[in-house]
Amino acid sequence: MNQANDAISRLRALAAAAQIKITQHAAQEMVAEAITLDDVLHAIENGNLLEDYPDHRRGACCLLHGTDTGSRDIHVVCTTANPTLIIITVYLPRPPKWISPTQRRDQP
Repeated sequence: MNQANDAISRLRALAAAAQIKITQHAAQEMVAEAITLDDVLHAIENGNLLEDYPDHRRGACCLLHGTDTGSRDIHVVCTTANPTLIIITVYLPRPPKWISPTQRRDQP
């Protein structure tokens, strides 16, 4: 199993064990985008690692792409190195930042 699969497996195990914290920012985004906790957990369960940030200045984290319970594409940014899964932000990937749910528009 490679590192990405190891990370996803670990995140899924933390989510399944309800070892989760949601930041205030993530909670606000969830309300704004009508995303429920069940949607976030579903996206983690079926998601793929899009981007990994092991050396992020605020701590190791990653960007997951998955679908919610209604099949909407969702992005979840969460920690990867803590004993608790911290959901940093959640959003629906849309233009202009995203060309598709898995392809970021090139930065100028």
